[in-house]
Amino acid sequence: MRPSVLKLLLAALGLGLAATAAAPAQAKKLTTIAIVTPEQATDFGWNQQGVAGAQAAADKYHLKLLKAEGMGYGDIRPTLRDLVDQGAGLIIAHASGYNTAAVEIAKETHTPVAITDRPDLQQPGLVADYTLSGHEGAYLAGVLAAKMTKTGTLGIVVSAEVPDWNSQSAGFVQGAKAVDPNIKIRYAVIGPAAYSDVAGARRVTQSVIAAGADVIFGQGDGASFGMLQAVETVKSPSGDKVWFIDVIGDKSSIDKGHLLSSVVWNFEPVFGTMVAGLENGDFGVHKYQPNLKDGSISLLDTKHIPAAIWAEIEKTRQGIIDGTIKVAEVFDTQKVHAMMTSVQGSKK
Repeated sequence: MRPSVLKLLLAALGLGLAATAAAPAQAKKLTTIAIVTPEQATDFGWNQQGVAGAQAAADKYHLKLLKAEGMGYGDIRPTLRDLVDQGAGLIIAHASGYNTAAVEIAKETHTPVAITDRPDLQQPGLVADYTLSGHEGAYLAGVLAAKMTKTGTLGIVVSAEVPDWNSQSAGFVQGAKAVDPNIKIRYAVIGPAAYSDVAGARRVTQSVIAAGADVIFGQGDGASFGMLQAVETVKSPSGDKVWFIDVIGDKSSIDKGHLLSSVVWNFEPVFGTMVAGLENGDFGVHKYQPNLKDGSISLLDTKHIPAAIWAEIEKTRQGIIDGTIKVAEVFDTQKVHAMMTSVQGSKK
């Protein structure tokens, strides 16, 4: 055999081996998935709903679930490697602060990962993004708030200005304005990343109530407990009780009479779609979008909501599902600020 031919064959063989090494290790059957959360899954919110959704997806597909809870926001690379060693064929890195480390470990170990808030980092077969937007549910919350307010002023309190919070704030304003174009919105940010700042959340929420709001739409994770404390202890300027609309989870079991509703996130359809994607080859190919239609987003019905108003909420929900009501998906912080100003400025 001539040397040139031998070189070509060796080069081709080398390329084949390199391609095999670079492929995600999903040729073997998926038996185990894992989820990593920054806090314990006892917050009635992001962490708890994430773990519950992962467990439901694992149960649906008869998989084992590995849980690494309360990992904080430090270097989680050792934890991710350990989960791979334990057999995880998919790791859900359930915090935007984990994105860099998760993508690095995915490339290093050829293990698929799911990240949030970075759709630009998606890689077919290896990295899937689940940037969540509860804007459709938040629109319903805005309609509810506008129908329940007695002061004509609503409050939005957020623990950070991140894409998922921004989209819900925008959805809430759209829903409220659809009921009353002249409604006033008081918008306040606890801090740049005040997800667990209970004391700060209580202080900021009290100031929003003092500014006239008698319905608070709170987006805070652990900080939401401070928001609840505020609405439970401070009356509105009208002398009536203040209502609280939560997000992600259901705090009905600890409600003292002020939890009006919650925009509930169900992660099972999202994570289940990812598991199916690993089997059918479209993992990381498309956007994983929660919505009202599949139940991944819903508005919580409570005993505090009058039946007539809930019937209107249900009618609005169907309008969003069938497309007759359009809810703009707004992630940009400055655009959200502009929406708050335009609503307040529309008051005659």
